[in-house]
This record gives sequence, C-alpha cells and structure tokens, in this order.
Amino acid sequence: MSLINYNAKEIHCKIVYYGPSLGGKTTNMQWLYQKANSDDKSEMFQLPTEVERTMFFDFLPLEVGDIRGFKTRFHVYTVPGQVVYDASRKLILKNLDGVIFVADSQQERMEENIQSMKNLENNLSKLGFDIKEIPMVIQYNKRDLPNALPLEEMRTALNHHNKPEFEGTAHQGGGVFEAFKTVSKSIVSVLKGGALS
Repeated sequence: MSLINYNAKEIHCKIVYYGPSLGGKTTNMQWLYQKANSDDKSEMFQLPTEVERTMFFDFLPLEVGDIRGFKTRFHVYTVPGQVVYDASRKLILKNLDGVIFVADSQQERMEENIQSMKNLENNLSKLGFDIKEIPMVIQYNKRDLPNALPLEEMRTALNHHNKPEFEGTAHQGGGVFEAFKTVSKSIVSVLKGGALS
C-alpha cells in the first residue's frame, strides 16, 4: 500500500524479504544496501531478537524511473525466519507492496521452505492480500552448495503461483539485484495503472 509524499514528489513503497531462518534474507538485504547509492539511502536499522534480526532501510533506486513526475522510494524489510516471531512477521507485512521470498536450496531445509511459504500465504490472507495478485519473486538461494536440490524440485514445491524466479548465491551477490529489480518494476507497473489518477 504505497504512500505519496507530495512535498518530496515521492511514492513510498514497501518490499519485504520473507523466508526460512538463515536462508539468506539478511545477506540479500546487506548486499543491496552496500551497493545502493549512498546519497539516496537511509541508515540500515536492526531490531535484534534472540536469534535473528529484523532489518530495514529505504532508498531511491535510479533505474526504476518515475511515475508521473514522482520518484519511487523503496522501504526494504526482512522478517525473522523463526516461527516464534510470527506476530512480528505479520506486523512487518502490513501495508506491503511486494515480496521477495528467499528459499534455502539445501535439501535438509526444504520442509522449512514449504512451511515458510504456507506461513506467508496465511499471513497475507489475514491482512487482506491475495498472494496471486501481489508483486512477488522467488529467489532459490545457496545454489552453489553441493547439497542444493535440483531447481525443478524446488519450483514444484514452492512456486505454485508461477511467480518470477531466480537462482541465487546471495553471499556473492548472485541473483540479488535481479530479484529486487523484478519485484520493484512489477510494483511500479501496478502503480502506473492507478497511481495519482
């Protein structure tokens, strides 16, 4: 649910990284933060929990373009991956515009990926979102590991809604920008259909 700042001529959009614990959400976000133009980004904030962190920052990516003279500023969040933090996940999902689901490609993590995807669908539904309609991409992370499942197996288990998907090695930046650009352009496309009209 984008917000418009008429004084700054900006549309503010929210993208959330979702997925199982230790799957690569934080690594994706840190890579994105390091590469973002320093003049157009905020500080990165962290809300620590016992095991994981919720992180967020905002920035103006130059390559997305504007919408009727308004620049698009993205507020980027990660959710904690552990189930015990489900209330935090729901809170972070409020008013979102897009999701990047980061799946862990390791064979032993597949059940956690599936549970996290079900949890995302459930939480979106409770907040009035339809996962089929929301701009979303799936990143299959840790593709460089020897125990990574075949891509087709991961696709069958996780991509029931035919969302755009990318292979990733987030610790090297692989797939990070591709996933972000795809979801951000999808959000801008949705906004162009109805923003400021």
